[in-house]
Amino acid sequence: MITFLHGILVESLPTQVTVNVNGVGYEVLIPLSSFDKLPAPGKEVKLLTHLAIREDAHVLYGFMSAAERDLFRLLIHTVSGIGPKIALNILSGINVTAFRGAVASGDVKALSQISGVGKKTAERIVVELKDKIGAAGAWEASSAQRALSAEDQKLNDAVLALMALGFKQADAHDSVRAALAMLGERASVEDLVRASLKKGN
Repeated sequence: MITFLHGILVESLPTQVTVNVNGVGYEVLIPLSSFDKLPAPGKEVKLLTHLAIREDAHVLYGFMSAAERDLFRLLIHTVSGIGPKIALNILSGINVTAFRGAVASGDVKALSQISGVGKKTAERIVVELKDKIGAAGAWEASSAQRALSAEDQKLNDAVLALMALGFKQADAHDSVRAALAMLGERASVEDLVRASLKKGN
């Protein structure tokens, strides 16, 4: 499995790039969200990749962030009827945080406006991903709409981590605030999560 490419960006188009890795040119399909973050051609680039092997081709998909690749894999492995092409369309049409928020709130209208995603596909996405994205997605999306200070961002990240581990939103909030009061403002996100987990046991 090729997990990333680290080399020189030779050519970039909105849907694909060519990366020179030690003299070998790799053609990689990318979403628009990754295209926006690419360096100029001739510069060094690191792309996280997903290799799809079909009978007639080996296709590399590339992403500038782990969140994009995680969402791509979640879509193609979880939602019936969604292959790599539609998954790339989704990443091109909506950012990861907004997508998670739309799924968590059941916003079929927002999802069905993405190119290649009709109403039925949007409904299927909501039904099949709601349990996996759930409350943490809604909380993440609402937090993204507010400008957070560094302190609030740290609390927010700790709350999201606990929610991903199965805490209810209110409980995660209370645990993180208690951990912060106990450990002080210098505590890292990891410290807050660890302390909350110990308290929760």
